[in-house]
Amino acid sequence: MNKNLYVVLMAGGVGTRFWPYSRNSKPKQFLDVLGIGKTLLQSTYDRFLPLCPKENILVVTHEEHFELTRNQLPDIEPHQILAEPMRKNTAPCIIYACLKIQSKNPDAVIVVSPSDHLILDESEFQDTINSCFEQAKSQDKLLTLGIKPIRPETGYGYIQYIDGKAALKKVKTFTEKPELQLAKKFIESGDFVWNAGIFVWGVQAILAAFHKYLPEMMEVFEEASTRFDTDQERTALQSAYLQTKSISIDYAIMEKADNVYVWLSSFAWSDLGSWSSLYDNSAKDSNNNSVSADSLIYETRNSVIKGPKDKLIVVQGLNGYLVGAFDNVVIVCEKDKEELFRKIVNDLKNKPNGNDYL
Repeated sequence: MNKNLYVVLMAGGVGTRFWPYSRNSKPKQFLDVLGIGKTLLQSTYDRFLPLCPKENILVVTHEEHFELTRNQLPDIEPHQILAEPMRKNTAPCIIYACLKIQSKNPDAVIVVSPSDHLILDESEFQDTINSCFEQAKSQDKLLTLGIKPIRPETGYGYIQYIDGKAALKKVKTFTEKPELQLAKKFIESGDFVWNAGIFVWGVQAILAAFHKYLPEMMEVFEEASTRFDTDQERTALQSAYLQTKSISIDYAIMEKADNVYVWLSSFAWSDLGSWSSLYDNSAKDSNNNSVSADSLIYETRNSVIKGPKDKLIVVQGLNGYLVGAFDNVVIVCEKDKEELFRKIVNDLKNKPNGNDYL
């Protein structure tokens, strides 16, 4: 266990592609998506406990989910939950967390991780984090984890690296969610990996990068940080976020900096970003259906059937569908049409009573 290792779990997303299971009041990271008795947030938290003291784990979430986070992670103190006043993508929340950590430990090495990913080989993952810590503690590198691709996936970002003998490679390019033909070329080339969105860096290295590439945002948050850990923190944070643009850490820093490296990893990983990815990682019956509902199923295959235990779902004659009952929404649609869920959510925002279903 390493006292200089800190972990920032990002738990502020709304899980649009998992609607209507994931809702504004309880997004994907707070759900037991895989039916294992633990939510994705709880599983992620447990994954890091062998690596650092629990006092070194921070969770960044929207302020409306502060109490939900406390309920799901009762072992952490309230000050370890960083409540964002508004969603501005990943760069602002990372600055916020890193400034908090720097004030406690200027030699800290920080892992920034989504809270809603699936990682199966946890011991291998932990070994990977320890190896990355050794590379990052010099405070001169920004590391990201790359997953060796097993198929030409169009739903993931890709990292191209400059070849070398070590597992740590210098990053050449980032590409977001390519078309299928381009993804196939990436796989064939042999020098691309999936971008897992998990970062490891020294606190000095990442704050130096923010100073260089986002100086205005850095200035705003440094000013606010003078009131962190006081009764004025929330007011200062509200002001900082109002002055801050919405931008991801990838666009803000990782695609611009010249000291970015990728650690080639081979543990089983999924971002569980869609119904299709949930289906891929779920147990299936003899007809390749993923079923977590009280159901009667006839002549149906390759489908997801999900609902509460007190509601019977009867399905007949479907192939490749999602059939679900979630609170006040019943949905039947092709499970692989990822873009459809974004369209539904956007359409609901324009519907007079649409927020009732979000």
